[in-house]
Amino acid sequence: MKKVIEVEHLRKAYGSLVAVNDVSFSVAEGEIFGILGPNGAGKTTTVECVQGLRPFDSGLIHVLGLDPKSDGIALRQLIGSQLQESALPDRIKVWEALDLFSSFLPHSLNWCELMNQWGLAEKRNASFSSLSGGQRQRLLVALALVNNPKIVFLDEMTAGLDPAARHVAWDLIRAIRERGTTVVLVTHFMDEAEHLCDRLAIVDQGKLVALDTPQGLITTYANQSKVVFTAEHTDLPWLKQIPHVRSVTRHGPRVEVEGTGPVLALVAASLVDHGIVPSDLRTEQPTLEDVFLNITGHGAHN
Repeated sequence: MKKVIEVEHLRKAYGSLVAVNDVSFSVAEGEIFGILGPNGAGKTTTVECVQGLRPFDSGLIHVLGLDPKSDGIALRQLIGSQLQESALPDRIKVWEALDLFSSFLPHSLNWCELMNQWGLAEKRNASFSSLSGGQRQRLLVALALVNNPKIVFLDEMTAGLDPAARHVAWDLIRAIRERGTTVVLVTHFMDEAEHLCDRLAIVDQGKLVALDTPQGLITTYANQSKVVFTAEHTDLPWLKQIPHVRSVTRHGPRVEVEGTGPVLALVAASLVDHGIVPSDLRTEQPTLEDVFLNITGHGAHN
């Protein structure tokens, strides 16, 4: 598949603080590519270097065949960006913002069509300050798309949104990709990355520590499942003898059985054989949070 972004050995330091340390990755045309990590991991610095918004110390970057250092003006005609601190004047109206941004670009899309496509027609004359969190995100994404970009960068797009607004934003991201635009999504939300991204680069303390599909990362770094149920029986030593079971722990009546492969089916069959049929038997699959903990030794929000 065609590569639209190539980053090789990127390094950026601020004095003695190394924000990005020897980071390399590529992004394929048409994918949602996630850059995932805790706050301060170097995610924003990386994408700002890729967009030509921040100079870098060493390494090579090519975006759509262009060098952000020398071809910054040409590059910005081909990409869209919703920055981490994106905001507009409180009193600017929806249509005014779209018209203003469109006027800066020689080959912009019809902003009226964009306004309709992103569900903003009824808010045409509403001020930015009066919009809900989800509506603001719709407007900011529409502004990032007004130049019909080949790649759009979304940096912490859902930070500060309530759960309902976050899911609205997820739908917007999927819709962008359906338009044929490559998406680079920067986030520290594990569930967001797992639901949206085709591939993920996990960064921590300025370094790229893993790169794969969400399921590939889980399979490689957190392949254990957890079977959970409640039981009044205090003595269940035979659980540890079940094939694929690695550990059994209890927290009062709650029993947690960790294992690999078909551990759920094997535990369920063994429980029935012993006359135990818990109504709440369930499995908890590993997540990207588990991946991050296993790779880095600390939680994603540390």
